[in-house]
Amino acid sequence: MPSFLHLLRRLSPTRASAWKWLSVGIGVKRWLVVLLFGITLLSLGAAYVLVEMYREQPFPDFVYYLTLQFLPRALRAILFGAFGIGIVAFALYKVNEALLAGMPTRPTSLVENLYRKKMRQRGLKIVCIGGGTGMSTLLRGLKNYSDNLTAIITVADDGGSSGKLRAELGLLPPGDFRQCIAALADSEPLMARLLEYRFPNDSGLGGHAFGNLFIAAMAGVTGNSERALLESSRVLAVRGRILPSTLENVTLCAEVRGTHEEQVARVFGESQIAKFGKPVERVYLEPERVPAYPGATRAILDADLLVLGPGSLYTSVLPNLLVEDICAAVNVSNAQKLFVANVATERGETDGYAVEDYFRALHKHCEGLELDGVLVNANTSGNLPPQAQIDFVVARETNSAYAFANVVDDERAWRHDSEKLARAVLHWYTKQTKSPPLVNEIESQLRQLELQQKHGSRETVKQ
Repeated sequence: MPSFLHLLRRLSPTRASAWKWLSVGIGVKRWLVVLLFGITLLSLGAAYVLVEMYREQPFPDFVYYLTLQFLPRALRAILFGAFGIGIVAFALYKVNEALLAGMPTRPTSLVENLYRKKMRQRGLKIVCIGGGTGMSTLLRGLKNYSDNLTAIITVADDGGSSGKLRAELGLLPPGDFRQCIAALADSEPLMARLLEYRFPNDSGLGGHAFGNLFIAAMAGVTGNSERALLESSRVLAVRGRILPSTLENVTLCAEVRGTHEEQVARVFGESQIAKFGKPVERVYLEPERVPAYPGATRAILDADLLVLGPGSLYTSVLPNLLVEDICAAVNVSNAQKLFVANVATERGETDGYAVEDYFRALHKHCEGLELDGVLVNANTSGNLPPQAQIDFVVARETNSAYAFANVVDDERAWRHDSEKLARAVLHWYTKQTKSPPLVNEIESQLRQLELQQKHGSRETVKQ
């Protein structure tokens, strides 16, 4: 049976938010009790003074009615107590309103922000494994529901700005880390735009993203890439952690089909695999046996939910699993394991792939991998750009492990929508697990966000 507080949360967002002050673990009630105790002591001291004055000094007749002396003392105590609590609550509300009015960016509701923060801190331990745009899209949605996020990122990128900085400064390629930092940063949208800004090609910094240079500069200040990621996350108030799968300098290599079916060609470098344009047989790291980053394996073993993808199959997701300790940790982890299939195929890498082809590639490269589910896009009605020569990823066969949901971006049908994807992942988890308190809390957050978005849409229409 749902609790009284849980029922109250189903009310309109405005009414429900007021009751969140009573939520367990929000960290406010204890200080309200202390405040009430202090006011009680102060009132008791004032009462002694007033009683003494009343006994010693004569008062006009209206004081008799003002102090309600014609009522029993017990009733007087209740009335004065209730009236006093009401005044204190109103005063605290107005003080809170006055303080928030002075902030540069005023929160819509202090209790709502505080409640969400506490709920996120107690949220699921989610580990996402991948890289690229797909990973940052997923993280951008999940950060609204949990602060216990860990993104494990491939370090095999050798193209573009990341490749130049990696070759010239000996850093871990910062590109994928930059995208994840921008997605998880608890800051103004302008900061995310700043991190993603690329300098014009005709300038001395042509092609470089500001975020890449920021991470490179932080590595110079702190001494290494590992410390640079930690400090960059701290400075930009990142929710969760962003970790490399390994600290070693690795090269992603691939075996692809040659001109004839029996021929196999080798491609060296992550940036060259898609350019080759031939079906990929397998990918591997050079050197092949590298140690995993210890923090990454600990996060996997401690996770409630492991999410593989979305992202480029051979150049973002699988390079992490090619680190043997990462693959082993995923296999032995007790977490629920979900693979998020891409919305569309990727030219030069997964041409013509269905969900089953992604599934087979994962098992081929990470022996013993057992997944609890596969999240597949159910909306294939959008328009794909014909010049890109890509198709929607669909399932050829029926499988009980497949979960279907509309997760596409309404404006870019070949990509995931952050919020839709996060909700689909959490809905899948709530169906898989049987832990009612946690499930109810996640479902409650999802319902509240939907109500608030509908309420906000109505207000926009009115305006």
